[in-house]
Amino acid sequence: MKKFYILWCALLYVTLLAQDYNASLIPENLLKNANAVVRESAEDYVLKSVKELHIKQTHAVTILNSAGDEFSTVLIPYNPNTKVGSIKVEVYDAAGKLSKTYSKKDFNDYTNNPSAALYVDDRILVLRPMSSQYPYTVKSYYETTTSNTVYLNYFRPVTSYDMSVEKSTFTVHNTSGINIRTKVTDRPLAKLTHSTEGNVMKYSYENIPAIKHEDLAPSISYLVPQVEFSPEKFTLEGKEGNMTDWNSFGKWYYTQLINPVSEITPEIRAEVQALNLSGTTSDKVKTIYQYMQNKTRYVLIAMGIGGWQPMPAAEVSKKGYGDCKALTNYMRTLLSAAGINSYFSVIYDDHSVITFDKDFPRMSGNHAILMVPTEKETIWLENTSQQHAFNHLSFTSHHRNVLAVKEDGIQIVDTPVYKPEQSMEKLNAKIHLGTDGTISSDVRFEFSGGQYDSNLRLLGLKNDEIQEALKNRHYNLKIDDLKVNNLKNDRDEGKIGYDLSLKANGFSKKIGNDLFFPVMPFYEAVMFSSNDERKLPFENSFPFQDDYEIEYIIPAGYIFAEIPKSSSITTEFGSYTIDFTTKDGKLLVKRVLTINKGLYPKEKYKEYLAFRKQTASRDNTKILLTKQ
Repeated sequence: MKKFYILWCALLYVTLLAQDYNASLIPENLLKNANAVVRESAEDYVLKSVKELHIKQTHAVTILNSAGDEFSTVLIPYNPNTKVGSIKVEVYDAAGKLSKTYSKKDFNDYTNNPSAALYVDDRILVLRPMSSQYPYTVKSYYETTTSNTVYLNYFRPVTSYDMSVEKSTFTVHNTSGINIRTKVTDRPLAKLTHSTEGNVMKYSYENIPAIKHEDLAPSISYLVPQVEFSPEKFTLEGKEGNMTDWNSFGKWYYTQLINPVSEITPEIRAEVQALNLSGTTSDKVKTIYQYMQNKTRYVLIAMGIGGWQPMPAAEVSKKGYGDCKALTNYMRTLLSAAGINSYFSVIYDDHSVITFDKDFPRMSGNHAILMVPTEKETIWLENTSQQHAFNHLSFTSHHRNVLAVKEDGIQIVDTPVYKPEQSMEKLNAKIHLGTDGTISSDVRFEFSGGQYDSNLRLLGLKNDEIQEALKNRHYNLKIDDLKVNNLKNDRDEGKIGYDLSLKANGFSKKIGNDLFFPVMPFYEAVMFSSNDERKLPFENSFPFQDDYEIEYIIPAGYIFAEIPKSSSITTEFGSYTIDFTTKDGKLLVKRVLTINKGLYPKEKYKEYLAFRKQTASRDNTKILLTKQ
């Protein structure tokens, strides 16, 4: 069998070498919406033992235009436990003629630090072969050998919008005797072909058209098919583990990755004692959390066991920085020193909901947070931001589950679920209308939930940058003067608020002596494509509610010609109400827009678009003032 496999690999490589890369041979359906076409992609994994994995990768992509140049880059990551062998890169012209070749010496060698890590174990070889003549094809072939067998993880043929795939294969040759679980996630985009012969499993996809991004489309990982793999026994940085179930994996995770870096040193114990903790468990957790925030800053440190083990809590205490793993574990250790249990929790942080499968243990996730059970509630802590509110998770961490790592295994726990009214923009405004079409207004804004998340960025801006950001937000107004006061981040309640004073021109239109103005000056206009050929499902990634109250003070000598009728709309996507009342010659407008979280099939997009057009139309209701 071994001789047959070696012969099969050799024949495969010869076949790949013989591939014709003439761009004119690309099927027409793969050119539509594509900036690049994967002509062939072959990943060949050979699992020899619990600590030996050989990988061969061949990838050929035709770049159709300048927007596709990003897909020509060849990236080869490695670390002390992953060795890079043969490397060959070839560039072909439009006719499929070989024009240039590269070898390992032509690559640049960098630390693999996507977020500017201070130091890392991981490195990456980078080559950016490009051509000024389109189309051109870049073909890369390289081999790696690693003892980190846990990284036999998934086969996903499409990784980006605007890229089509002619053929993609993934082969696993398992001579280790270790059972490998597989999980297939099908999507309408492409059909999987799968075969198993002895110890060889082969998976392939063909003829996958490019996906064109559309408004409100979910994450690309949700749209494309994939096959996941999970070896029941594995090695990570020399440490062997068991992944037959989540509990076995969790015990290994706690023993090998978390516990060794969680020592409560005398210095850490002194830190906690100096806080003079009092009150309920929640009060104590808040005091420690805000202490940790004020002391530390976020820096990616991809060091440690495969980038998965946090740096020691004692190091974070001394240096005052760390990544999500390090800061979460430091916070956990501080709580432990105070006698409070908490659990290091791994999560998929993403706009679209990605959850862990309770029946498919696998080393995965992209972020770490902390779960703190108390007698009244479970407290959730996001530890990477100095500005983040206590017991507040961003909307990219809601509505999903986490792997809570405990001494006796992993517990899969659901994170909180937002209600729209917990993710609110609340606005109270008093607007003076001028006879010349101008307005002067004093407005109070307050944001919570997911809308708190999207406004945190204001706290990192200078005064003039804040003013410019808000001018851009209210671009529908011809702003003459704008001032922002009392910008405050309430980290206890998870709210951001500020006062906005502005003057704007051309708000009202003059018709003879009368004035004509829209009822809703403050909102971010949302424009959605009305393309009848919707291809993708659409998603509202977090629920929210906008609650606006506006008081209009009109010029002396004017009266309201007519007050519009109040109205409301209710759909599965959300609801809208707008009410008009007059009091003492003033107009009071109350408007509430509620959007539900949801992932909807493409067939419902027209209904959603109709709903948003209706709300926009009512926001644009005009009021007529008549000169007495």
